[in-house]
Amino acid sequence: MSTAIKHVTDTTFNAEVLQSAKPVLVDYWAEWCGPCKMIAPALDEAAESFAEQLHIAKINVDDNQLVPSQYGVRGIPTLMLFKGGEVVATKVGALSKSQLADFIESNL
Repeated sequence: MSTAIKHVTDTTFNAEVLQSAKPVLVDYWAEWCGPCKMIAPALDEAAESFAEQLHIAKINVDDNQLVPSQYGVRGIPTLMLFKGGEVVATKVGALSKSQLADFIESNL
């Protein structure tokens, strides 16, 4: 996994995501989730290629249930792009590298 990806928790979400100066793409995931594992390499690549423009964070929905419930996460993987503490875009389900790049670029 890329060192450019932050792991956030219910406790650190506010500081790491909502108060971030840069936009943050949050990946809601779980260890047992096959599609979550499928998109991990694409997220690693995006973390490197978009490093100047945004941060990428992952939150494990099994270990942290408060934040996902606050944002109405029902299925995983769910990707949410936060800007200035607000959700500006959401995508549910696994994406290819090109779909992920398009999603990020169209919402930055």
